[in-house]
Amino acid sequence: MRLLKHTDFMDRKIKTAAIVGAGYMGGGIAQVLALSGIEVQLADAEPQMTQKSLLRLISESEQFERDGLFNPGAAEIVRERVHAADSIEAAVASADFVEEAVPEIPEIKHSVLHRISQAVSKDTIVGSNTSTLPIAGLAEAFTDRSRFFGVHFSNPAPFIPGVEIIPHSETDPEVLSPVEEMLRRAGKIPARLKDAAGFVLNRLQYVLFKEATRLVEEGVATPEAIDLIVRTTFGFRLPFFGPFVIADMAGLDVYAASFKTMEQHFGERLNTPEMLAELVAKGHLGTKAGGGFLNISSEKTAELIAYRNRAYHKLAELLKELGPAPVD
Repeated sequence: MRLLKHTDFMDRKIKTAAIVGAGYMGGGIAQVLALSGIEVQLADAEPQMTQKSLLRLISESEQFERDGLFNPGAAEIVRERVHAADSIEAAVASADFVEEAVPEIPEIKHSVLHRISQAVSKDTIVGSNTSTLPIAGLAEAFTDRSRFFGVHFSNPAPFIPGVEIIPHSETDPEVLSPVEEMLRRAGKIPARLKDAAGFVLNRLQYVLFKEATRLVEEGVATPEAIDLIVRTTFGFRLPFFGPFVIADMAGLDVYAASFKTMEQHFGERLNTPEMLAELVAKGHLGTKAGGGFLNISSEKTAELIAYRNRAYHKLAELLKELGPAPVD
């Protein structure tokens, strides 16, 4: 077999994949890739577990189809394109791309990744679905670390579009493009990050959760009240805007004043970020002043606000249509 040169990776199209770890995350990723036209080999710790997981995936796909969450015929596609392998080695041997999705325990991941590294072709790209573990540490399982990086889907994988792409210092940048193309084919939205524990998704999510638990511990609010406030205020904005656009629209001078108050009460934990203070000092106050964290001109402000209002109105209508979540 001819080995791919690095320059060949840019134009490479992934047609076959192996998912190692057939639990809820791995199974969801298998569904996603199969529905995008990729042939998928599925492997778990034991062949019997893999077969059981495959049957679950097919049954789950049938239910999603009945519920209108998958297109008609999706379950049959999953049945035809996802195959239970007899072993991890058999699953990955001829795959263009391998995704490791075993439990978030370093010893298990290192052991499985080492097995993968010994069995894959020299041309195979390998990703890890780790949620928080630094990629550089996991890369130690490989002799050639250039084709390994983080490919972090969110739960539930079939329905959440964003995927974190996390190369480490030895990843060949050219192996990222085929995976990003594969993800876009599957309707996903990849974003490249630098390697750091927790990456972006969970670092932000866990900081929010920790502050939420602190509010409960301090007696400021109950868990129920906090969840209500989060989903009906700033959480209502998040499907459309990230934290930097939200800050720019609110006004960075407003943010700086609010941080001053919080710093007075909570100290260094909630002091004013240096980036924010520098922008305010330079008069870069957000959309009203022609840009802040993002380069959004003041001429775009009216258009942005109009979009915001339409988006929030549509979301409110959707939530009314869906009704409240089944939480007591």
